[in-house]
Amino acid sequence: MCELLAMSANVPTDIVFSFTGLVERGGVTGPHVDGWGITFYEGKGSRTFKDAAPSSQSHIAKLIKSYPIKSEVVISHIRQANRGCVALENTHPFTRELWGRYWTYAHNGQLSDYIDKFATKRFQPVGSTDSEMAFCWILEQVTSRFGDIPPVEMQPVFEFIASLAEQIRQLGVFNLIISDGDFLMCFCSNNLSYITRRAPFGKAKLIDTDVVIDFDTETTPNDVVSIIATRPLTNNENWYIMQPSEWKLFRLGEIVTEGCAAELGARECQL
Repeated sequence: MCELLAMSANVPTDIVFSFTGLVERGGVTGPHVDGWGITFYEGKGSRTFKDAAPSSQSHIAKLIKSYPIKSEVVISHIRQANRGCVALENTHPFTRELWGRYWTYAHNGQLSDYIDKFATKRFQPVGSTDSEMAFCWILEQVTSRFGDIPPVEMQPVFEFIASLAEQIRQLGVFNLIISDGDFLMCFCSNNLSYITRRAPFGKAKLIDTDVVIDFDTETTPNDVVSIIATRPLTNNENWYIMQPSEWKLFRLGEIVTEGCAAELGARECQL
């Protein structure tokens, strides 16, 4: 299956170290050779880079590794295709506008018996993946619940998205990362982990390639950076392994709310 990577930070931060580890899994230490993508938020704007080539061989990926774009929210994905052909339109992350903001989404897993369940009107998929169809359906449900004007408080929106993710999980494997550029939410179906780095910072060593970084020389004492990944990227740090149905909502590097979506899903309409 695919692999996910995301970052939430309280100051503009580059993700070069973590991304360097991820791209090795796209053809060197992993079988995820069917494309990759990454989105960086800058205020309300965003930059997205995608390639249908394996990340370990992509010239665009080499650019990202050598060009430290600083952002507070990043979402990345490497693909092992199971629904939809290998093509740029089927490459994550996917982006849509909602409430005057760019929403970005990436999914790891595989769904079955989903086509009739993901009928939408306003949000339409461009490609042919189960992932993009699920994203469009989620946004459709969000607008149906909360309307065309953004609510004052966004946390209930993401709690609702967690309940939707739990429903979709009944159709297969559905590890999710989604952001509006301010908040970043992750939902675990079967494989997802995260780490929050803060002072005192130390050294970290990547699992997938012989790269070590001393975060103490790259940060300030006030920095807080959370990294979410399908599997831990370093072998000398304590990563938190999430459990099925568990979800976390990050903002500026910190967890602002969390929960078990199995409890939420029982209160919502079912697919």
